[in-house]
Amino acid sequence: MVRNNPNVVVVTILFLLLSLPLVSCEECSSKYEGGCHDKNEALKLKVIAIFCILLSSMIGVCIPIFTTSVPALKPDGDLFVVIKAFACGVILAIGYMHVMPDSFADLTSPCLPQHPWHKFPFTTFIAMISAIFTLMVDSFSLSYFKKKLPVSSSVNNLETTKELELGHVHGHGLAIANGHEKNVNAEQLLRYRVVAQVLELGIVVHSVVIGLSMGASENPCTIKPLIAALCFHQLFEGMGLGGCILQADYGVKMKVIMVFFFSVTTPFGIALGIGLSEVYSDTSPTALIVEGVLNAISAGLLNYMALVDLLANEFMGTKLQSRIKLQLLCYIAVFLGAGGMSVMAIWA
Repeated sequence: MVRNNPNVVVVTILFLLLSLPLVSCEECSSKYEGGCHDKNEALKLKVIAIFCILLSSMIGVCIPIFTTSVPALKPDGDLFVVIKAFACGVILAIGYMHVMPDSFADLTSPCLPQHPWHKFPFTTFIAMISAIFTLMVDSFSLSYFKKKLPVSSSVNNLETTKELELGHVHGHGLAIANGHEKNVNAEQLLRYRVVAQVLELGIVVHSVVIGLSMGASENPCTIKPLIAALCFHQLFEGMGLGGCILQADYGVKMKVIMVFFFSVTTPFGIALGIGLSEVYSDTSPTALIVEGVLNAISAGLLNYMALVDLLANEFMGTKLQSRIKLQLLCYIAVFLGAGGMSVMAIWA
């Protein structure tokens, strides 16, 4: 159910973007206009951006998945926990410092009528509703799959059965304890899987929007710093998502699907923006509303996931609660990740 959500979101975004009006407001100026305007040079940079961002995204999301052979980087290792905390700080800053300001800029644009867009804080309202809705999806998904856990977790049942058989040799009480432990681990695994899929959903929405914005730009002076900013953005965001995918312990097929969607959404958005650049107007009221609403939804989702499902879940867990020094290192990593990505807002 949750697994197919990225596909549905991408199709919905495409439908909305293709339905944008072709006529823009004459009194409004494009956010990409300025002294630097060269369509051919911008196109070259956008093609370079597609390959650079694709490569950065793939490297970022694959680093946690393909470094499991290094003992220090295993999911239960201290270094992995610190790196994940850094990546969570990056995701948090992306929501607060990149996505939400973009939504504010779109939904308070002078191209939109004063009433109601300038009379009500739609960005924060939509972000709040998005966070609550994410909590609902998170909660209902866990409740639904927990009810099916004893039936669907065939591997878990097999392991529990084996340990029950061992219990006849070593003692019945030990077998029951081991069986209970396995059920707890299965529930935690389910939690990781829901978190990974919901997080990817928010990232996919945001990635298509920022890719479309870059693809529609014809200002090389704006695109050049954006390429570097988005490469770092995708690299560290990918590390955060990759860590969640690794902890979710998916099969190869599901890992490939999630890595593929994360890696291609921003380049796909850029390609879509290039294709629509002749008819797409970033000053169109419909374009501003669609982008603003999608960014606000993504901001609420990312902020909730970063604070509740990633940071709070990690810092309130037994591993960090029992080790103050490691907890302090993780807090420093969070501040470094959030601070570094916040500084990058200057160039983005």
